[in-house]
Amino acid sequence: MKIRSFEFNLRELAGSMGDFGTLFPFAIGYIVVCGLNPAGLLVMMGLTNIITGLVYRLPMPVQPMKVLAVVAIAQHWSPSMVYASGFAMGAIWIFFAVTGIMSWIAKITPISVIRGIQVALGVLLAVEAFKMISSWWLLGIISILIVLVLRQNRYAPAAVVLMVIGIVIVFIKGELQINYSGFELPHLTKFHIKEIWQALLLAGFAQIPLTATNAVIATSSLIKKYWPDKPVKESRLSLNMGIMNILLPFFGGMPLCHGAGGLAGQYYFGARTGGTNIIEGIIEISLGLFLSASIANLFSVFPTAIIGAMMFLVGIELTRFAKDIRLSSDLIPMAATLIIALISNMFYGFLTGVLIYHLFRIVRKNFLNS
Repeated sequence: MKIRSFEFNLRELAGSMGDFGTLFPFAIGYIVVCGLNPAGLLVMMGLTNIITGLVYRLPMPVQPMKVLAVVAIAQHWSPSMVYASGFAMGAIWIFFAVTGIMSWIAKITPISVIRGIQVALGVLLAVEAFKMISSWWLLGIISILIVLVLRQNRYAPAAVVLMVIGIVIVFIKGELQINYSGFELPHLTKFHIKEIWQALLLAGFAQIPLTATNAVIATSSLIKKYWPDKPVKESRLSLNMGIMNILLPFFGGMPLCHGAGGLAGQYYFGARTGGTNIIEGIIEISLGLFLSASIANLFSVFPTAIIGAMMFLVGIELTRFAKDIRLSSDLIPMAATLIIALISNMFYGFLTGVLIYHLFRIVRKNFLNS
């Protein structure tokens, strides 16, 4: 049976909402704290989603770079600093792609370490989701039940139902404020050359290992798992992120990447084709062009318990990929990757797992040859 490249239905719409848990908080922070123009941020993200969907013909999450976003929001970066950081990351990922560095990193990374990274990401998502659910326990539990019952429903997909419920709750509470400000296009934006190095020192270099492990290696592995007949090489993902981040800063876009968690979320809630990205892109462009004055308020008052429920189940889904690791020689690197990633960060977990895996290989080879 031939698999379609594009479908446009409620299931794909639901899938497009599967990674909203990471988009909402960082988009709000960039707009409210750092002062990014909502029109530029949303329209450029929407265009990126549409182009990505057309190019890959698969669901492909487009998300904020988390380390950069956290530091930028915490330190109240100016818009030009945010744009400079995106440009810097774009140049780095293009360099990694064209020089073969990304392919080499992927080549030395065993599946056990990839699974360790995915499980660590799943645990971290679940923990963060638990905090969000705690803001309204009853709504969170009801949302989880709705997902479990309706996730495969073609006519009332869980993510769509939850978004409608969230908007209704906001309306009942009197917090739904729609201010139509007219048609607004993104503005041309700029940054200073000196801000590129400054942004790299403050957060950019710390972002690289997380992006390499989660947005490139783990995402490529997950694509092979979900769509074995449509693999996407790590170097291609790296090049794609490089190109989009080189261009977006000049039109008000925030630093973006892919991500295994986002892909798992899209797939879990129904995404199966590139139509998911196109649908999400159209929604984001529409919000940016017509409702840019209201978008920060809309995002900020949406019930976090609903988003937390979605994130929690996606986190659980990511941990399930560990079940294909059965050999003891693979379990130890995976466990080491998981533990170090959780107590430190993704990069140290990745480095530990790779070193242990290759050390075991050397010891085993020498033992067999002796």
